Parts: sequence; C-alpha cells; structure tokens
Amino acid sequence: MAEVLFYERPVPLNRNQHKDLRLKGIPSLKFAAAAHSVPLTGAEFPVAARDVPILFAGQSMDDAGPMALLGLRQNENLLVDENGQWAAGTYVPAFVRRYPFILAEKPADAEGDDFTVFLDEAYEGFGSEEGERLFKEDGSDSEMLANAVGFLGEFQQHVARTHWFMDQLRKHQLLEPRNIRLEKDGNAINLNGLFVVNEEKLRQLDEKTAHEFLKEGVMGWIYAHLLSLPNIDRLVQRLDQRERAKA
Repeated sequence: MAEVLFYERPVPLNRNQHKDLRLKGIPSLKFAAAAHSVPLTGAEFPVAARDVPILFAGQSMDDAGPMALLGLRQNENLLVDENGQWAAGTYVPAFVRRYPFILAEKPADAEGDDFTVFLDEAYEGFGSEEGERLFKEDGSDSEMLANAVGFLGEFQQHVARTHWFMDQLRKHQLLEPRNIRLEKDGNAINLNGLFVVNEEKLRQLDEKTAHEFLKEGVMGWIYAHLLSLPNIDRLVQRLDQRERAKA
C-alpha cells in the first residue's frame, strides 16, 4: 500500500517502550530513492506543479488518487541522487517529509482516538545516544515530537480534503484515462493506469458548479494539475542527465 511506502518496521509509538528513544537528523532521503511516484494532497498542487507532473493513478477511476510523478521507470526516483540528496530547489512532497512517523487508522472497535502514531523502527536516525529525545523526563512529548505529530494531523486533514476533491472530479465525470508513451534510446517507456482532467468537460461545467469549484479552491487545484503535465519533459531530461553521468 502506498500509505506504508518507505516504512520497513512500523510500530505504534509507545511512551514506555520508546521513553529513551532519540531522533538524529539524517541529511539523506535515500529511503525515497526507489519511489517513482508518491501520493500528493490537493493543498500541495500549486507548489508541486512547478517541479513535477501531477497525475491521478489507480486501477480505475473509482480508486484513482493524485500523485507526484518522480520517475519514469519502476523503482527509480529521478529527484534523489546516489547520496540521498533531493534535487536542490524542487518540492519535497509531505508524504516524504512526514517520515519516519505516520498516522494509522485504528480498528473500528478500538478505544481512543481514530488514529494512532506509528514510527519506523528501521530508520537509521533512531537511537538511544544521539539526537533529540521523543519524550521528556516526565514522559510528556518533546517539542520535536509535538511538531511531528502536529504535521501528521495537518497532513491527514489535507488527505481528507483531497478525498472530497476526488469525489467531485468523479461526480462530474471530469477524469479521463491517459497512457503516456515515451521513446528513450529506441526503447519505449509506457506509463499506464493514469488519469487526467478532461479540459473540454471542465469548460462545460454549469455556472453553479464552476462557481462552487472556484469558491472551494477546486478550480485552482485542477489548473495546477493541468499546468504541471509538461513537467514530464523535465523528468526525461533528468533521466538523460543521470544516464550520461553513469556513462
């Protein structure tokens, strides 16, 4: 599942089990090097559209969701170099920035909040000697952990808003399949299972719906998506640069 991409050993955050755990900043995003796409929330569209193509991916329109395309081949992120450095000046999706923490939905019959915080015990930045403590001596959240959990909460709100956005696209039948075929050194690169907004259908929306889309910010997200599509050419350029560097 995309939700647990990157997370090798996700476990619930526990005040007793993790009371001595520390998080050391690691200047590397190597954990994302094999992700050729990651989910994206609608709130990120305007800034992400400057750097990467924003498309909708899924087995069908019914389960399609927005994603940032980061590579043209499976298991290759063209924005992360061999040292784990993200391409300078380009947007890092919140899906990546929330790592090594994640919110997971509790079973319907479980007590407490709807979501619980998990962390990836396999993350190299965790340890008991170096870095910032997750919990203070009295067992309360450290400022670092409070900020991380706050970020997770904001991210989850954006996810919920994005689900509503996708419902609107489906309700008004604005999505259409888009298979992308590229030629690279005589070989074909096929990107399938993708969807884009049909501009003709968008222009045919009735005035009431168009006004609602504008008021709710949906129209801005749609046009950010459409304006991002030429960034596929920038990914081709990044692939060319990477292969020339290896030659």
